[in-house]
Amino acid sequence: MIGHRCLPDISQAARPCTGAFRFAIDGHIGCRVRLRPIVPWAMGAAASLLIALATVSQADAQSVSQDEQPGNQATQETISPPPLTALRYTEDYSYLRDPSKRSGAWWEPYKYIPLDESGVSYLTFGAEVRFRTEAYWNFNWGEVPIDNYQWYRVMPYADLHLGPNVRLFGQIIGAWAAEKETSVTGVDETGVEILQGFADLDLPLGNGADLTLRAGRQLLSYGSERLISTRYGPNVLRSFDAGLASVDVDTWRIDAFYGRPVRNKVENFNDRADDNRSIWSLYATRTLEDIGSASGLDLYYIGYRNEETEFNQGAGAELRHTLGSRFFGESHGWDWNLEGMFQFGRFDDGNIHAWSIASDVGYTFEDATFSPRLGLKANIISGDRNSSNPNLQTFNALFPKGKYFGEIGLIGPANLINFQPSLTLQLNDQWTLSGAVEFYGRQSLSDGIYDNGGGLVRSSNSSRARFIGTQVDLVLGWEPVHGFSTELAYSVFAPGKFIKDTGPSKTVHFVGFETVMKF
Repeated sequence: MIGHRCLPDISQAARPCTGAFRFAIDGHIGCRVRLRPIVPWAMGAAASLLIALATVSQADAQSVSQDEQPGNQATQETISPPPLTALRYTEDYSYLRDPSKRSGAWWEPYKYIPLDESGVSYLTFGAEVRFRTEAYWNFNWGEVPIDNYQWYRVMPYADLHLGPNVRLFGQIIGAWAAEKETSVTGVDETGVEILQGFADLDLPLGNGADLTLRAGRQLLSYGSERLISTRYGPNVLRSFDAGLASVDVDTWRIDAFYGRPVRNKVENFNDRADDNRSIWSLYATRTLEDIGSASGLDLYYIGYRNEETEFNQGAGAELRHTLGSRFFGESHGWDWNLEGMFQFGRFDDGNIHAWSIASDVGYTFEDATFSPRLGLKANIISGDRNSSNPNLQTFNALFPKGKYFGEIGLIGPANLINFQPSLTLQLNDQWTLSGAVEFYGRQSLSDGIYDNGGGLVRSSNSSRARFIGTQVDLVLGWEPVHGFSTELAYSVFAPGKFIKDTGPSKTVHFVGFETVMKF
């Protein structure tokens, strides 16, 4: 199955309350909580500490229990648990059907609950809990002097396998924001919602080929998420109401799907498919194991319709087609991710001709101290050449990953020339440290700059300056055990001449911290 392959509203004004909470009834169930500053920080710090202690203690207990088992080394086959992905439905725990492959980890009883004597039908439970705080000084180069807020997210799921061919998957998200100075949107907070709910039917085709049909609300992620992503970095993930067919044959996986993105709203259980936007695609991936185990080639077509969109030249309806290819892999210390995309279609009364070339290449010195990886990213993304001409050359990244260019997230992938050298150090088995410097320029001097969601941040305003600015990123990560991680990030963005020509132009500082537990 494709899930196991890397595939009457009663609103009223808030009433004052004593204590640390203010409540506002905002939906059919429950209420939204606005928290004063000390409460989010205290809750976040306490939760982080408790999760860390509990997780490390469980890991130690697991290690001891395994060491005490007689003949443990001789009788048990070591099986690494599957990666804990943002999608969650890609995780395959069917191997736990064999007792000899179980490690005794605390989470294993939740991952494989047999429902019949054969064990072919089984149930899996899991969850993610995340606390994240972000602080901006001079957000958007001074439009908001200080914005310091917290995000809270919990995402439990259940995965039911009814025999080898039928599967039901469901996931709930609870996401809230506190103390945000800028407007709270559906990306920050959605209350309690259905994030995923779909059914799979798996049909063997013979000769090793396999067809999976899927229908329902689901997360989608393709390639390096330059065009279709889960939007994992921000607080609310992006899901689609979609139908999908996937064929696995030899070294190929071919997906075809049609869907609409879910429009996220702040209240509980009111997220619906966006009637103004739709997406459809044919996406093929071939593994290239003769180059390396993580190497492959993507070939794809993506269609997109938006009845209400806005660019530097104006607003209108958009019908856009994207053709693209991606070559990626790892071999002998090298890693690479190269992608080219061409877009055509209609925008309002004009034609669309846009393009993007993206590269990410690195080399890891595996035998050196800290196994340093030197990386270089370079992107060139088309912008509109003439705002008075109805034809449009601005590239649309459709549904890109969150935090596309670093943690600070000010710039999005449209009308851009981007150059980023980086260094990543593996300090030990648990700690990583990475740093990068990013240089931004406008590809077209007749177009503005856009944010990660495709919204216009600064129009061109007749500025002839190309240089947007320089960004520095530092990220420290800690992952002591499987399923628990923390991250501390700092970024600074020094504005260039284009920012100075077109509005507020103060240096932006950003600090982010998050703690995540998954099982």
